[in-house]
Amino acid sequence: MSHRPTIVIVGSGPIGSAYARLLLEGLPTARVVMFEAGPQLTGIPGESVRNIADPDAKARAREMSQGPQAGRFRSSLGLPEGVSVEGMFTAREGTHLIDFGGEGSGHAPTFPAAAASTNVGGMGAHWTCAIPRPGFSEKIPFIDDAEWDGLIATAESLLHAQSAAFADSAVGGAIRSLLEEEFGGELPDGYGPGTLPVAGDPQPDGTMRWAGADAVLGPLIDPSSPLSARFTLRDLTLVRRVEHEGDTITGVTVEDLCTGEISLLPADAVVVAADAFRSPQLLWASGIRPQALGHYLTEHPVVISTVALDAERMSRFASEAELDVELARRAHNAADPVAAVNRIPFSEPDHPFSLQVMYSETTPFRMDPGAAYAENRWGYVNMGYGMRKFPRYEDAVTFDDEDPDYRGLPNMTITYALTDAETAEIEAGTQHLRRAGHALGAFVAEPRLLPNGSSLHYQGTMRMGRADDGTSVADPWSRVWGYRNLYVGGNGLIPTATAMNPTLMSVAIAARGAQRLIDELSDE
Repeated sequence: MSHRPTIVIVGSGPIGSAYARLLLEGLPTARVVMFEAGPQLTGIPGESVRNIADPDAKARAREMSQGPQAGRFRSSLGLPEGVSVEGMFTAREGTHLIDFGGEGSGHAPTFPAAAASTNVGGMGAHWTCAIPRPGFSEKIPFIDDAEWDGLIATAESLLHAQSAAFADSAVGGAIRSLLEEEFGGELPDGYGPGTLPVAGDPQPDGTMRWAGADAVLGPLIDPSSPLSARFTLRDLTLVRRVEHEGDTITGVTVEDLCTGEISLLPADAVVVAADAFRSPQLLWASGIRPQALGHYLTEHPVVISTVALDAERMSRFASEAELDVELARRAHNAADPVAAVNRIPFSEPDHPFSLQVMYSETTPFRMDPGAAYAENRWGYVNMGYGMRKFPRYEDAVTFDDEDPDYRGLPNMTITYALTDAETAEIEAGTQHLRRAGHALGAFVAEPRLLPNGSSLHYQGTMRMGRADDGTSVADPWSRVWGYRNLYVGGNGLIPTATAMNPTLMSVAIAARGAQRLIDELSDE
């Protein structure tokens, strides 16, 4: 290996960005080239779209993220200009469904809400910035607690973690107090109602600048930093194949999506960190096919509801004047829907779920002005319980070499089913959600289970494991079994059943993989 190694990173989300940052800080002569199939949305690479104040600019950035059917790429699916695709191709704003619904699409009949973002920063440009720590059986059993705590600390630093965002909100405090009355006596110490840890930087005016991949990249996108001279980010560039000879990765073949030019970039190591579907798809297309690739797909079944806060109950813990202060703060940044975010974290054995409770002065849907609880002065909470999906080999994304997708890669088919184990926890979580709602006020949207794929927290398809026994894709340091210089990153590595937002956990896993790769390249 040369003394000036080139490392290729596929994918520009928070995990790929963590690898880039840590590798360049740990290898003083290395060069990192990052490839992203989507466009750059803002002047700052990877910035959270939630920070864009202008509504039209924010809408445009989200549209640009909605995959190759948006903008200049519409013709790649044979769609003439002017054809309406809203609701057919897009899921949440800023994402596009994996199954485009037409010839050459992915196939996800049992996972209909599966979605992705295609843009610089990945889903990190659109995420809620929730970064709770995993606990109990969510944690990876072959990483000891002392090391894990250090990895989590590194991840929290990269993501600009805030453990007490909106903690000064009296409305948020009243919500926590009511939840504590309902649940406090049955939860372990430290796992009762509290504020939700988030990624971002508090601003002097009381708002938050939400963290995207830009926060993780840090000095790599600062022209005044020497690290930036060794970092290259190429957007609108599709990695078509990871090249290899025997057990050694030699580089990547890429396509410039603007010009169609195909080129080969030699590399000393490659990190594939696209997402839990497109990363295994690229490995498959490259002839890298561990038995577990694409299998053990998990996510979080989610039950959601909306509750109108009860004035009498809330007034026990917050005054009308404090409510006025909260509403004035909300009016200052009305475009940002997140305020006073509370949670009850996952714990075992009695609360194997993760509850998020988000305060808002309006409902996420239009209410009839004459309806009960319309224009409720104390506002509303949008609440959701995330539950576990237990890993099974049968739940998988598989690939068909004879059926190319819209990009010419082996097409995906998602097979997925909830078992009795998940159904039982969904029922228990729903009952907990009803208890929480009744403690806070009255339901204006009853609890309902969202379609499979709605969580966007897709895990397990490149799971890490202790041994190369066919049940995992990567070793405990994120290196693909059988290849000495191929690493993978992202939520797909998580091998456990979890109920919480996985980004922090995935960045911690990436920190472990990056250190191992630094050690490997330093020794050569």
